[in-house]
Amino acid sequence: MRVDLLTREYPPAVYGGAGVHVEYLTRALRATGTDVQVRCFGAPRDEAGTTAYDDSSVLPGANAALRTMAVDLAMASDCAGTDVVHSHTWYANAAGHVASLLHGVPHVVTTHSLEPHRPWKAEQLGGGYALSSWVEKTALEAAAAVISVSAGMRRDVLDAYPSLDPDKVRVVYNGIDTGLYAPDPATDVVERLGVDLSRPYVTFVGRITRQKGLPYLLRAAEHLDPDVQLLLLAGAPDTPEIAAEVEGLVSRLQESRSGVLWVQEMLPKEQVIQVLTHATVFVCPSIYEPMGIVNLEAMACETAVVATATGGIPEVVQDGTSGLLVPVEQVAGGTGTPVDPEQFAHDLAERLGEVLADPGRARAMGLAGRQRAVDAFSWSAVAEQTLEVYRSAGA
Repeated sequence: MRVDLLTREYPPAVYGGAGVHVEYLTRALRATGTDVQVRCFGAPRDEAGTTAYDDSSVLPGANAALRTMAVDLAMASDCAGTDVVHSHTWYANAAGHVASLLHGVPHVVTTHSLEPHRPWKAEQLGGGYALSSWVEKTALEAAAAVISVSAGMRRDVLDAYPSLDPDKVRVVYNGIDTGLYAPDPATDVVERLGVDLSRPYVTFVGRITRQKGLPYLLRAAEHLDPDVQLLLLAGAPDTPEIAAEVEGLVSRLQESRSGVLWVQEMLPKEQVIQVLTHATVFVCPSIYEPMGIVNLEAMACETAVVATATGGIPEVVQDGTSGLLVPVEQVAGGTGTPVDPEQFAHDLAERLGEVLADPGRARAMGLAGRQRAVDAFSWSAVAEQTLEVYRSAGA
């Protein structure tokens, strides 16, 4: 079987969970003997079976969403000869949909997020948000099968697109490479970043986007014990507005307490692993998270997790065992915005404080999280389940 995986992100240009998913799914599918052709955006890749499409020179001056769709047309043309096309995120959904029509093969879509649940993207894309929403809706409703990365995400898909046949929407969890993501006893990276290892620290890893909830964490951090450090691996802001908001909140926090460290460049995986390993707590304050691979990454590094009880997170983080979940009441409409932002920040600070106050409990949660990552989220299992979806879709 030949599978064409269509994606915007692919190593080394990976900045989100969808890119991580495609990287490891590709590896696991190839290990089964499947012929996988990867089609991604950006600069040429050296990897065999991988074709990149330069999106920097297409339709210069046009809206970013329109330029994405132009790249998708080139991808679709090159899928001739495949048995199934599998697209990831709206950036590649149009490629999958058009390739399916053009070449008469099934199109499988993996939903890592949903455009109707991210209306703040209108700030970033303007009228392009209407285009991205149309692309996603068209692709999902016409797809032979839809993969959701959690049961929570499946509910969101069926709620956003009620015309979908529920039998076509399958759950296949994200996976984790527990060989790579494992505790790193070295401390050179965290010390270079300015961490005082005699003090506890909380770490956040993620893009600066509304869905990741970083402003809520920065407000919550004002209420943590003064001895607690905060290490933020946070960059790639979606808009100038949220960049300015985060900068202001970080500055205010740094004026009132020590140990507030902000790394804005993307660190190599090996360095992130060391940061996760030595953190007392990893925090995921997301208000919209279909699953949250980063929680799995922290768990695999034997670190306790405090995360929002939203989307697919409760299917990953076992409340009271591998971490603590933060309750949140969210406004209707799927944006994830807390009904009471101050209460959410308060509850986030409270849960973090519980774990930070009991190092023994934090250690036990970390060990339990590692075991759960190993037992329930292997990429080999993800690959086999994905192949079954291909077969059920007619590939």
